[in-house]
Amino acid sequence: MYKIGVIGGRESVLGFKAVGLDVFPAAESEEARSILRRLVKEGYAIIYITEVLAKDMAEEIDKYKDSRLPAIISIPGKEGATGEGMRSVSKAVERAVGADILFGGEK
Repeated sequence: MYKIGVIGGRESVLGFKAVGLDVFPAAESEEARSILRRLVKEGYAIIYITEVLAKDMAEEIDKYKDSRLPAIISIPGKEGATGEGMRSVSKAVERAVGADILFGGEK
């Protein structure tokens, strides 16, 4: 069975524990980078990362964009949505189908 992990600020990720996901609090992007690498090695299939941390880790996350697993998905944190998550989903869809079918170039 595949594992799902959530990386982000403590306040942002603790609620995910209640629904059975593995949570990994990280205060800064360097700590989150280290956790991400560990989760990839441990075979996590889905890794959610709060948008604030994901923005600072774009280069690290891009290493896995063409891999089947893990799926790395940006989510809003307690600070609210920054739009980074939606931009990453839009890029992934555009890469997969060859066109921006979600927003038609309007972001």
